[in-house]
Amino acid sequence: MYEYEQEAYAQGFRAVCGVDEAGRGPLAGDVYAAAVILPQGLEIPGIDDSKKLSAKKREQLYEQICAQAAACCISSATVEEIDRLNILQASMLAMRRAVAGLSICPDLALVDGNRDPAFPDGLACRTIVHGDARSGSIAAASILAKVARDRYMKALDAKYPAYAFSKHKGYGTKLHYQMLDENGVSPVHRRTFLKKWEAGR
Repeated sequence: MYEYEQEAYAQGFRAVCGVDEAGRGPLAGDVYAAAVILPQGLEIPGIDDSKKLSAKKREQLYEQICAQAAACCISSATVEEIDRLNILQASMLAMRRAVAGLSICPDLALVDGNRDPAFPDGLACRTIVHGDARSGSIAAASILAKVARDRYMKALDAKYPAYAFSKHKGYGTKLHYQMLDENGVSPVHRRTFLKKWEAGR
């Protein structure tokens, strides 16, 4: 899980951050991203792709990562930005914001997936497909982004109880579409994701 980081430090990089996002697929809510710089040599037991972990384990690791990371930052892009830019560009924006918010300036970003978010200031970037299962710092970022977004969706559930956001986290489940059929679109729904549903009403 730490091979990419070790290789980068051996090549002379001084601060390597892992970057990942959460919430590209849902019909509602902001898209989140996190950036994490782990201290050289630190290996956090149990760290893995956030999708493979239970919610309880993610919460435990979230606290551990925040306590032990050399630097970390969680950011997001809004529903309005998703609808205006498209979800891919909004995800890239959230990633850039997360990296910009780090208290330590990284000189290399390891990014989950195959898209370079086009970081400013000449920050080197390496994209890693399935990086959240192959890089410790990307996995850490995936956990922070996922937990932060789940907490945000629970808060939205309290604000818009008719949509059961805490149950489906905004994803297009049968329950979610049922709630949409009954209540219509809320201010936190991604209108560009609902064109087919709206056309079929």
